[in-house]
Amino acid sequence: MRVRPTPGVVAASVDADGCLELHAAYATGAGAGDGPVPDCGSGPGPSSGSVGGSPAGSGRFRCGPVGTAMWILLRRHDGDAEIAAGMLAELWNTAPENARADLDIWVEEMRDAGLLCVQPAP
Repeated sequence: MRVRPTPGVVAASVDADGCLELHAAYATGAGAGDGPVPDCGSGPGPSSGSVGGSPAGSGRFRCGPVGTAMWILLRRHDGDAEIAAGMLAELWNTAPENARADLDIWVEEMRDAGLLCVQPAP
């Protein structure tokens, strides 16, 4: 599978504490923007939920350092979750299956928030 940012989602900044701020052309959940959440074309559409971090305001989301590492590795490896999980396991000195489980949970949270979409691998 390939994990990609939903169209309209961009990484705005990473602060000194390693927290990533994402900007979206839309937002989901209570108090979010009114626009629709784009669908990536695979699986059920996103619903409101957390992002493995906290909403930073309408259309803005923050991820902690762990989410930031996951985002960066997925982007660097063209959305390949298997490669990203392997790199995370190496960085965190943990079993690859544990890193993959953590990554899968985070990806689902990000999908629920409408920030990521999952596509079949080529």
